[in-house]
Amino acid sequence: MSTRTSSEGASSIRDNPPVDDETPDEEGAFPRLTDDQVATLEVRGSRRPVRADEVLIREGAPDNDFVVVLSGKVAVIEEGDVDNERRILRVHGPGRFLGELGLLEGQVAFFTAEAIEDGEILAVPAEQVRELIAHDPVLSDLILRAYLVRRHLLIGLGSGFRIIGSCFSPDTLRLREFAMRNRLPHRWFDLERDERAEQLLHRLNVAPDDTPVVIWHGEKVLRNPTNAQLARVVGLAVADAAKDVYDLVVVGAGPAGLAASVYGASDGLNTVTLESIAAGGQASTSSRIENYLGFPAGVSGSELAERAVIQAGKFGARILVSAEVTGLGSEAGNHVLRLADGGTVHARAVVLAAGAQYRKLAVQGIEALEGTSVYYAATYQEARICGTDPVAIVGGGNSAGQASVFLAGHVSHVHLLIRGDDLGKSMSRYLVDQIEHHPRVTVHRNTEIRAVHGEKYLDAIAVGDNRTGDQDTIRVRALFVFIGAVPHTGWLADAIALDDHGFVLTGIDAIHARADDNLPISGGMSRTLETSLPGLFAAGDIRRGSVKRVASAVGEGAMAVRQIHEYFEGS
Repeated sequence: MSTRTSSEGASSIRDNPPVDDETPDEEGAFPRLTDDQVATLEVRGSRRPVRADEVLIREGAPDNDFVVVLSGKVAVIEEGDVDNERRILRVHGPGRFLGELGLLEGQVAFFTAEAIEDGEILAVPAEQVRELIAHDPVLSDLILRAYLVRRHLLIGLGSGFRIIGSCFSPDTLRLREFAMRNRLPHRWFDLERDERAEQLLHRLNVAPDDTPVVIWHGEKVLRNPTNAQLARVVGLAVADAAKDVYDLVVVGAGPAGLAASVYGASDGLNTVTLESIAAGGQASTSSRIENYLGFPAGVSGSELAERAVIQAGKFGARILVSAEVTGLGSEAGNHVLRLADGGTVHARAVVLAAGAQYRKLAVQGIEALEGTSVYYAATYQEARICGTDPVAIVGGGNSAGQASVFLAGHVSHVHLLIRGDDLGKSMSRYLVDQIEHHPRVTVHRNTEIRAVHGEKYLDAIAVGDNRTGDQDTIRVRALFVFIGAVPHTGWLADAIALDDHGFVLTGIDAIHARADDNLPISGGMSRTLETSLPGLFAAGDIRRGSVKRVASAVGEGAMAVRQIHEYFEGS
């Protein structure tokens, strides 16, 4: 619930008070701390008075303190767009705390917090709160849960920075994907159909030809920034020039890579993780994973990733985004990873956990619809874009099944297309049961897409029965594609042994590959996750023979660290 105000001054906020902080909580987003919890926090912080109109957090600036309201009230405000109108998102009273996920991950603030009454606050440095969360399970769960839900709410409200660009622009699509995959609050203004886009450009003296642009706080304009430039603005860690040799470099921040990061850092290894786009991997595209051990009610892939990132940071691991690895070499007995921006990272040992990406449909014209109505992920952001329009999903694995169940709760109807006749062939039974009993899901067996129809946005798909040849047209406004994966190993083709499909060979397969190339076999080559290059390990979907499940990927990431210790002891 929100209230609109003018930006003429903070007085207008006090003159137009929003709903107070007694509004019912939303899924634990706004808990009230007990006196004992405030006392625990006070040991690490300090009290101070605040005056009405005082800005405690400013949108676009680093958020360095965990703030608890002791008395008075504080409004959480979204800064305006075209007409500088500000929106009050929430009011916090005594016992409530400010902030969201960015505070724990070192990002800038995506909102402004302003006192609307005289009062008193408790300010605790962010690093102290991160330390406390690592040792106090009750406060940790309370704060982390609230921050995760608040980030979700901010994304849903379209808070944060603005992306202005055409839906036909590859760079617009790139920036939107980077923002969505990193779960950054933002709003996209499509030049093709949103009149506010031109109003914003005119106010900022930006020509349409200069788009896409990213706008921060209604003022700062980034003209077609690289992913790394955008990452730096919002406070995400990116790769910088460094001459240090890391004990462990993890390539890829999916479940396997994040597990390797957590276990490597917790074992005392100097660990850095390189991720080309965003932490979470394919798992982050799943709206709900219901068969992951320890989460009986299910957990979204993005929440699992956020928790893992925070956990890795707790032990000292660095996770760098927009760090695309393009080559592998060696120097002075260490592995050297070459980055797309020209930099290098040196490591004593490496875990390859770059995973795989979904294959794209070989259907003419589908590329033009990617990002506007053709998607390779099914999260809350894509569901919000779809509204209630019917959608189609292609694929017969768990990802397609999870997407079907999730989207069926938001759209009017889901058409699930599979090439075979057995839905349970590669999908977990619990998902098959949910799909077959869901009134808004129709399964089209032995069905393949022949064509897509639509110019700017998808209008319909032409499908065919691969047994009878019968043709049909299904009217849908979005298409989700989950049709198998291709490993991210193009940059490794000449460096280590791969199978015919590009998956990394490990263990006994790697030994055979070395023997076939007449290369010496070291005593440790029997390690199940080691590749044909000693000191280089593989975990998760990138590895041949891996089980395509989140739990197994996490297990392999942990196991790789154990085998790295064995490698160090024998080297």
